[in-house]
Amino acid sequence: MDMLEIEIKAYCDDHYSVIEKAVILGARHGCTMREKDLYLNHPSRDFRKTDEALRLRQIGKDVILTYKGPKLGTGTKTRREVEVSAGDFEKTLEILKLLGFIPSGTVEKERDIYKLGDIEICIDRVEGVGNFVELELKGTDRERVEKELFSLAGELGLSRFETKSYLELKYLGQGK
Repeated sequence: MDMLEIEIKAYCDDHYSVIEKAVILGARHGCTMREKDLYLNHPSRDFRKTDEALRLRQIGKDVILTYKGPKLGTGTKTRREVEVSAGDFEKTLEILKLLGFIPSGTVEKERDIYKLGDIEICIDRVEGVGNFVELELKGTDRERVEKELFSLAGELGLSRFETKSYLELKYLGQGK
């Protein structure tokens, strides 16, 4: 079975409270980063209809090209994810445009990453969208991982969940 990115996202009005609870549970701060995500649409397949995503992400000098398959289930953002280091943002974008891919939106955020065992806790401040916490764990046993993530969300005081992407929230004006 393919490795899945299993993720839940929650609105968060008080990042400090969530961080404090996470640290009490044993979470360790990994890093703080600024991410710029450019999403692209396929020239002959509308990713909004197929629920897929192609993202070119820049974090400092690092560039990552990511394909995300359709969501599996409705309560989480579980999907197949394939990533590759791309090296050069502008050249990768040029290649994708030459192949017919069309930029469809940009999302910029500041992200603090904490690790609690294998779980990644992302504290996100997303420009034009709001403040969120994402809990993510890669795995193959979707039901077990989802249960573990929702349990942790409860311990962190998170209760208002969102399954739309930041791109959808920013450009479709949905959420909150």
